[in-house]
Amino acid sequence: MFSAAVTPPRIITLILLTGLSTLSLNMFLPSLSNIAETFQADYTVVSLSIAGYLGMTSVLQIILGPLSDRFGRRPVLLVTLVIFTLASLGCVWAANIWIFLAFRMLQAAIISGAALSPAVIRDMVSTQQAASLLGYVSMAMAIAPMLGPMFGGGLDELFGWRASFVAFTAIGIVVFGLCWVDLGETNDRPSETFTKQFQIYPELFKSRRFWGYSLCMAFSTGAFYAFLAGAPLVTKALFSMSAGTLGIYLGTITLGFFLGSFLSGRYASHYSLTTFMISGRIAACIGLSAGLGLFLAGYVHVISLFGATIFVGLGNGLTMPSSKAGAMSVKPELAGSASGLSGALTVAGGAVITSITGVILTEANGAYALLGMMLFCSAMGLAAALYVLWIDRREGTRRFS
Repeated sequence: MFSAAVTPPRIITLILLTGLSTLSLNMFLPSLSNIAETFQADYTVVSLSIAGYLGMTSVLQIILGPLSDRFGRRPVLLVTLVIFTLASLGCVWAANIWIFLAFRMLQAAIISGAALSPAVIRDMVSTQQAASLLGYVSMAMAIAPMLGPMFGGGLDELFGWRASFVAFTAIGIVVFGLCWVDLGETNDRPSETFTKQFQIYPELFKSRRFWGYSLCMAFSTGAFYAFLAGAPLVTKALFSMSAGTLGIYLGTITLGFFLGSFLSGRYASHYSLTTFMISGRIAACIGLSAGLGLFLAGYVHVISLFGATIFVGLGNGLTMPSSKAGAMSVKPELAGSASGLSGALTVAGGAVITSITGVILTEANGAYALLGMMLFCSAMGLAAALYVLWIDRREGTRRFS
C-alpha cells in the first residue's frame, strides 16, 4: 500500500514539489512583525528569515545538483524533505529569534524541489518536451506566491504566526509520502564517483551555450526582482497607493507569468528553444518600452506601470522553461548540476540587481529608473538568447535527446 516508487513520477508530484519550494519563501511574510514582537527582536534581524534564506538556497542549489547527479534524484529529494519537515517543526518550537533563524535556514533544504524537478523532467523526456513540461511546472511558481501570503495571513489571524510553520510541517509530511510512493529514480546514469563527475565539469563550464541559457534566465528574472524592489517606492510616490492595493497590483506580473508558462507548456514542444526564449524577451522589451514611452509622454497612470510589467511576467513565462531545458541539456549526465548552478546564478543575479535598483531609485526618478532598469535587464536577456541562436547557426543546432 505504501511501497517505494520504482517508476518515474507523475507531473503533479513535481508541480507540488516546486510549489512547496516557492511557498516556503513567502507564506509567512504577513507574520514578520508578529514574529518580531513575540521574540522582542529588531525587525531587521527578523528579516534575515528572508534574506538569509535566499542566500542559503543559492548555496544549496550548487550542492544539491551535483549530489543528485552522483547519488540520484530520489534520495536527495527525500532527505531534503525530511530536513525541511523537521526544521519547520523546529520553527514552531523555537524559544528565541536565533533558534528560529537557525531552523529557518535549515528549511532552505526544500529548494531541492525547485532545483531538481527540472532535472527529473530532463531525465524522462527530450529537451523540447522538457521545455513544455517545465512550462506547466512553472505555473506552480506563479500560483504559490499569489496564494501563499493570503493563506499564511489567514492562519496568523486565526491561530498565530506559528500556525504557518505547523502547516509547513504537515505539508512536508504529505509531500514526502507522495514522493515515496510516486517518485522513482530517474537518473539512470549516475556518476560513478565525484572525481569522475568533476572531470566532466569543465565541459559544462566551458560551454558557451550553457552560459547563454543561464544568463538569459538570470537577466529575465532580474527584471522581476527589480520590479519587486522598486514598485513600493514608485507607487507610493506617484499614486499614494496603500499596501493592500499595491498587493493586488503586484499580482499582475505573476498573472503574466502564469499565462506565459501555460503557453510554454502548450506549444514549446513544437518549436525550438531559442524561438520561445527570444519571443519572451521581445514581449518584455516591447511592454516596457511602451510603458516608459507613456511616462515620458506625460501619461502618468497605474496602467503605464503595471500594464508594462504584465509583459515582463508573460515574457518570463515564455523564456524560462526553454532556457532551463537548454541549460540542462548541454551535458545531460550533469543535468542536476546544471539545474542547480543555473538556479544559483539566477538567485545571485537577482540579489545584485535588487541592490542596484535600491541604490539608483529615488522618489524623483522612480518610474523612469524602475522601468529603465527592467528594460535593461530584459534587453540583456534578449542579447543572451540571440547569442545562443548565433551559436546554433554557427555551429549547427544541436539536437538533444
